[in-house]
Amino acid sequence: MPRLSDTMERGTIARWLKHEGDTVVAGDVVAEIETDKATMEYQSDIEGVLLRILVGDGEIAELGAPIGLVGAADEDVSGFAPVNGTPPAAADGAVAPASAPASAIAAPAESAVEGIKASPVARRMAQDAGLDLRGLTGSGPDGRIVRIDIERAISGETPAAEPAAAPALAPPTAAAQAAPSAPSEAESFAPSTMLRAVASRMVASKTQVPHFYLEREIDMQAALAFRAELNAAWEGSGDKLSVNDLVVRACALALQEHPTFHRSWYGDRIVQHSSSHVGVAVALEEGLIVPVVRGADALSLRELSGVSRDLTQRARAGQLHQREIEGGTFTVSNLGMLDVTNFQAVINPPEPGILAVGAAVERPVVRAGEIVIRPVMSVSLSVDHRAASGADGARLLQTIVQLLEHPLGLIA
Repeated sequence: MPRLSDTMERGTIARWLKHEGDTVVAGDVVAEIETDKATMEYQSDIEGVLLRILVGDGEIAELGAPIGLVGAADEDVSGFAPVNGTPPAAADGAVAPASAPASAIAAPAESAVEGIKASPVARRMAQDAGLDLRGLTGSGPDGRIVRIDIERAISGETPAAEPAAAPALAPPTAAAQAAPSAPSEAESFAPSTMLRAVASRMVASKTQVPHFYLEREIDMQAALAFRAELNAAWEGSGDKLSVNDLVVRACALALQEHPTFHRSWYGDRIVQHSSSHVGVAVALEEGLIVPVVRGADALSLRELSGVSRDLTQRARAGQLHQREIEGGTFTVSNLGMLDVTNFQAVINPPEPGILAVGAAVERPVVRAGEIVIRPVMSVSLSVDHRAASGADGARLLQTIVQLLEHPLGLIA
């Protein structure tokens, strides 16, 4: 199982794109793997034949555990069994033991000492902690003991199972006592790896990052007219400018103009960012992902629009690479297309801020002493108060508003 995310500890095989017996060339996409951040394509860095799949579609493997065997077409892999299946049949029809000698291409992902299923990581952690695996109940596929089971046993959250004749129950933890019970008619299910990661990051952000919020309203009449004019000029080219592209471009330029805002807090130091790497929040059915438009300040509007559209499409198709969701220095979260007029977004640490963008709604406003109808868009800037002051955030927001109300500045 490859590391496809900086916080990844295990992954789920979403689906294999290569099948047993297929030839694999370096660079081929062999599988789609669900990490804690996204479903990503896994490209092989070796060549040969996919001899055996050890972790099937929908199954989980710890980081570093073998998920498949690639080698010469005639190589004997009868000693390797799928993680969640029965040992493979040998050439003579007999069942090959999972403990048969391994070839040099990999080692079995699971060991089965005394009939106990446990991942290598869990087995090592249990040994280090002096835990008897026979006293634990696994939460992995087919009752396999995985890392989380060992962590719970060590913390006392999940007590080790005692012999059936004399069950012993530890008192519930404070967390367990406080957790509400689901209604009996409700359906419960385990959250996806991505949902768990999003939940963890949002809790960390709201509890560890001191947020403050600044709000403005933007007259979008000039910006919408500017967008319509460019799209008319690009008609037939396949390029199309969105309102969000204008917002991302405005943020990228504003970040360059206000370097005292464009920096991140890293515990005992502050990191000053040079290029504007703007994340674009994309909602998926299983969670949220933020692909990053790198160097957005150096891209033309047409280039930025193309990059953003490509990233969004591939995010929804589960085809992003790790490098495309890392390294953001600011994020734009736009719910205007869902008719949300205003909201406050949660910062994506260690970024210094995130801009929440609502829908442009026609409203009466006063211009030159007269009441006129204009499309007004509400935005809210969430700021990490450790990295930037209120004045820093206000000046950044002021420039964003200025650029969107006078959009010729976006092509400078």
